[in-house]
Amino acid sequence: MDFLKIIKNQRKESVKESWSGSFIDYLKLLQNDSTVTKLAARRLVDAIESFGVEALEDSDPRCRKLFDGDKLRTYKYFRDDFYGHERVIAKLMRFLKSASLKGEESRQVLLLMGPVGSGKSALADGVKRALEKAADPVYHLDGCPVREEPLHLLPRSIRGEFEKILGVHIEGDLCPVCRFRLMNEFNGEYEKFPVVRSSFSQRARRGIAVVPPMDANSQDVSSLIGSEDISKLDKFSEDDPRVLNLNGAFNVGNRGVVEFVEIFKNEIEFLHTILTATQEKQVPTPGKNSMLYFDGVIISHCNESEWNRFKSEHTNEAILDRVVKIEVPYVLELTQEMKIYEKMLRRSDFKAHLAPHTIKVAAMFSVMSRLKPSQKCDLLTKMKIYDGQEIVEKGRTKKVDIRDLRDEAKHEGMDGISTRFITKAIDSALTDSDKSFITPMRVVEALIKQVKEQVVDEDKKKNYLEILQKVIREEYLKMLEGEIAKAFVTAYSEQAQSLFDNYMDNAEAFTTKQKLKDRVTSEDRNPDERFLQSIEEQIGVTGSARDGFRADVTAFMFAKMRRGQKVDYRSYEPLKEAIESYLIASVKDMARIVTKSKSRDNEQQKKYSEMVDTMVNDYGYTADSAEEIITFASNNLWRDS
Repeated sequence: MDFLKIIKNQRKESVKESWSGSFIDYLKLLQNDSTVTKLAARRLVDAIESFGVEALEDSDPRCRKLFDGDKLRTYKYFRDDFYGHERVIAKLMRFLKSASLKGEESRQVLLLMGPVGSGKSALADGVKRALEKAADPVYHLDGCPVREEPLHLLPRSIRGEFEKILGVHIEGDLCPVCRFRLMNEFNGEYEKFPVVRSSFSQRARRGIAVVPPMDANSQDVSSLIGSEDISKLDKFSEDDPRVLNLNGAFNVGNRGVVEFVEIFKNEIEFLHTILTATQEKQVPTPGKNSMLYFDGVIISHCNESEWNRFKSEHTNEAILDRVVKIEVPYVLELTQEMKIYEKMLRRSDFKAHLAPHTIKVAAMFSVMSRLKPSQKCDLLTKMKIYDGQEIVEKGRTKKVDIRDLRDEAKHEGMDGISTRFITKAIDSALTDSDKSFITPMRVVEALIKQVKEQVVDEDKKKNYLEILQKVIREEYLKMLEGEIAKAFVTAYSEQAQSLFDNYMDNAEAFTTKQKLKDRVTSEDRNPDERFLQSIEEQIGVTGSARDGFRADVTAFMFAKMRRGQKVDYRSYEPLKEAIESYLIASVKDMARIVTKSKSRDNEQQKKYSEMVDTMVNDYGYTADSAEEIITFASNNLWRDS
């Protein structure tokens, strides 16, 4: 590798990207592309949308099941970092677009409000990074401390004429520093003032500023608007621009973004500068200089308790009137919550194998801890509905309107277990493991330990432990039972299809009230009611529900056949579940022997090896993790009563 060559190439590209010229050169550039003068909000929207924008289609299950068919616009820029926040991002972009069109939002503060660990800071960071990745550079007066728009050089008397020629609207006035330089260095000949091009950088404090929370003793408004250089006051008067150090957050973030971290941890007096920065788009300068034009997007975030405390003070109404609040709740979709943990693990250096369902049980706990109880269904069912899953009970899909669930729990997702809490538990399980893998129960054990140690509220602790030790444990055992038993059923696919064909023949004859021709004797006979019931009772279809179930299955299969689609035992989920359960019941005794036998004969060992191979090849276990899971299953499933 030629390191020097790489360095030289990078330096050469940097030179190519640079641009400098006079104000006249800049005006010529504007004649070809008037968008160069775009304001901060417009620049931010363009930067995000440049990565691509899509609308959720009706064919997307999430659009239909979770968003009521609302075709939300999704932004590719956020796709790989933010999961389950489509509505939040849609609101964020609605704010920025309105601001870019100079609506009232252009004179407002965007506030992201939500519980700890819900992604507020990450979302703000994502917005700032969009500017750093923006293809559009910013042109500004050379040496200007606030990197202001060069068109500010034009006197107001001729601005109207230039606006017509260039097709732009000119906002703002020269900063005191550039006004002084114009009159003293260039004798008022603004056409000679140099203009340069640069990019955005948070580290270099170019167009992106961050204001951390400060305690009352250390708060200083100079961190927002800059200060005066005391060492120069013996040479120049207090209103001389040469004493100014315009390095405050509003100076640095001009034409870009200013972020207030945990904004309401600051004293109200510290935030007064926001009043003019929003509505008047001006901020004070230190000393006795004039107000300074400010063009920037102000993003802030806070927790709900701080928001409630701040808005309860009636004396804060001026700032409250300048705030657009967007709630950032915890993710309530199980699938999307799992993606968050998978992303975090990808970014870590942990190398251990995670057995199937390990991330899922952790995500189940976090989501269920955030849900409000409902009279319409239990927490586990509610979690599945929020994830877009169909709930099948007694062979039929249970109809629970997701909108009704959301309407009765408006505040849902604003409290519960945080993403960080879960991540720490997973890290703990990975760190403590003396093996090359971890299983779901090891993560559950880590979560139980963490809840006992870190959750202070006794009622919440009791609720969380019940979810972990009962609800999640039982649900995982169901998943595990089906998974291990189906490892046996894999060898019985022909038998499953034969059962399906036999069931369909009998169900069709029953539904159409016809005789059935015996395949062996060719004699006409009645549908085999005992056989039909033996399949249906596997999923709880009994009594009068049988007639409807058989009619549903028959109609569904014939509809698929008319469309030329393949029909087999997997085609209709409830019937597939019933057939698999029927087969599982028939091999369960063998499963008992294989999983519990300490000394296996050759036939048992063969079946055991086939089961392990299926779990490794089809389900994603390693041989070692499959062994541990099977041992766990043998101790918790198919126990002799």
